[in-house]
Amino acid sequence: MVRTNELTRLLGAICFAAEKHRTQRRKDVDASPYINHPIEVARILADEGGVTALEHLQAALLHDTIEDTSTTGDELESRFGPWVRALVEEVTDDKSLPKAERKRLQIEHAPSLSAAARELKLADKICNVADLGRSVPKDWPLERCVDYLEWAEKVVAGCRGVNARLEACFDETVRESRRLLLNRAAEP
Repeated sequence: MVRTNELTRLLGAICFAAEKHRTQRRKDVDASPYINHPIEVARILADEGGVTALEHLQAALLHDTIEDTSTTGDELESRFGPWVRALVEEVTDDKSLPKAERKRLQIEHAPSLSAAARELKLADKICNVADLGRSVPKDWPLERCVDYLEWAEKVVAGCRGVNARLEACFDETVRESRRLLLNRAAEP
């Protein structure tokens, strides 16, 4: 059972993330509100992965705030504590690097992430792969979608051994998204 204090702290992370991501949209055809993504990542972590630790779920909700908004590590620490800050920073890409380098580094660094970061990375990749299967960004050809799935599999390969439930969910999500993408490509 979630205590009121914990629920209040979890809702505080949702509100903070919603405010920080308020002007951002996802790349899907509907340009859905970005906040849907971190909420879904936290849900996957809890429902699919069985993760119930408050700070871990807060970090899931906040995982893109440093990378994609003006949020600082100090700001996260003052609001949510040093553990949340450290976990968010651990999964944050350095946006000053070219995209190809960031992607390469995600593959390279995945095996050395903490267990909590690998679980968060798994939930993030599950969410992204599922979104890709449901709604391809309008400017993405099939080849780019397939490349994304292959890259996500390489990142997740370095995260394995931490949460069998999340790993099985990822594997099923990749299979289903690949099937949906190929079926869509075969349509006249």
